[in-house]
Amino acid sequence: MSFISEADEIRRAAGGDRGAQSALVRRHMPVIYRVAFRLLRDPAEAEDVTQETFLRAWKILPAWEPRAKFSTWACGVALNLCRDRLRRKKWVLLDVVPEQTDSSPQPDQHMESADAVRRLMDHVAALPPRQREALTLCAFEQMGNKEAAAIMSVSVHALEGLLGRARRTLRRALEKETRP
Repeated sequence: MSFISEADEIRRAAGGDRGAQSALVRRHMPVIYRVAFRLLRDPAEAEDVTQETFLRAWKILPAWEPRAKFSTWACGVALNLCRDRLRRKKWVLLDVVPEQTDSSPQPDQHMESADAVRRLMDHVAALPPRQREALTLCAFEQMGNKEAAAIMSVSVHALEGLLGRARRTLRRALEKETRP
C-alpha cells in the first residue's frame, strides 16, 4: 500500500478521479458535518452544507492553489455556508442532541446527562455567532488556534478574544442555573 499525499489526491480529484474524490470526502466530511451540525443544530441542514462544501470543492479544485490545508479551506467554506443559512432564517433552537453510546449509566443518570448536554448546547447556541464559531472549532473540533483563526479569517489574537468571551458567557450562564 503506497501513501498518496493530499496534494496528489487533490490533483487527481481535480482531474475527475472518483477514487481520489471519495478519499477526500471520507477524510474531511466528518469534521465538516460536525461543524455544520453544531452551528445549525439541524442534521438535514448540516448534511446540505456538507454536500454544498464538496460541490464547491470540485468546482475549485482544478485551479487549487494550496495557500492553506484543504481541511482549513473546506471548513471555511462550510462556516460561510452556515452563516448564510443562519442569516436567511431566524435562528431556532432545536432539541437535537447526538445520541450517546454510553450504556453503563442508569436511566435517570442518562436523562440527567442528556439534559445537561442539551442545556449546554442551548447556551452555546445562544452565544453571538462569531463566539459560537470559535468555540465550535477550538473546543468541540479541537482545532488549534492558528487553524481556527485561518478558517474564520481573523487573527489568532482576535480568535483568543472570541474564545475568552464565549467561555465567560457560558460560565456565567451555567452559574445562574446552579444558583438557588
